[in-house]
Amino acid sequence: MLEPSYLYGANPPKDLRHKFLMAQPSEVLPLTEDALPAGMKMISLPGHSFDMVGFRTPDNIVYLADCLSNAETIAKYQISFLVDPGKYIETLQMVAKMEADLFIPAHAEPAGEIASLAELNIAKVNEIAEKIVELCKEPKSFEQILQSLFDQYSLVMTFEQHALVGSTVRSYLSWLKDQGKLTADFENNMLMWKAAA
Repeated sequence: MLEPSYLYGANPPKDLRHKFLMAQPSEVLPLTEDALPAGMKMISLPGHSFDMVGFRTPDNIVYLADCLSNAETIAKYQISFLVDPGKYIETLQMVAKMEADLFIPAHAEPAGEIASLAELNIAKVNEIAEKIVELCKEPKSFEQILQSLFDQYSLVMTFEQHALVGSTVRSYLSWLKDQGKLTADFENNMLMWKAAA
């Protein structure tokens, strides 16, 4: 129940309680580097999701989990799920400087070079952030911002997309506000976002 609950921001309706958003119950233990096989290294990859990690093997192969996407995936989904755009950019900047014999991302082909793909993902985050600031030249509610982004990117709204993309857009709003690029004020008991002067 944790994933649909934090995406929705409350007890989720049945529309969000399905196998895509709800992992099967399983026993888990904390994962620390000392629990890994000899020679394996754990790599912190925050931003896309909470406490995501990747791994470097003794033969210099780096597994990057959901850390980045290929151009086709970006073009198809446009607004990829993120819990913290700022941390995500920091992670991608770190990944861009990595060297390995082979990189294996979950949403792209294995490659010997990863910097160009990291830069592509950073550029997309910055593009979305700029669109949000532009949309907020006049005060907008969250729902107006979300609707405008869906319209601009030709996305189709469903309950699931409202939760997934909506959660991501809220993360962008928080990040942009914390950077001083947006302000948030209440007008007629409605939270309105506006580009900072």
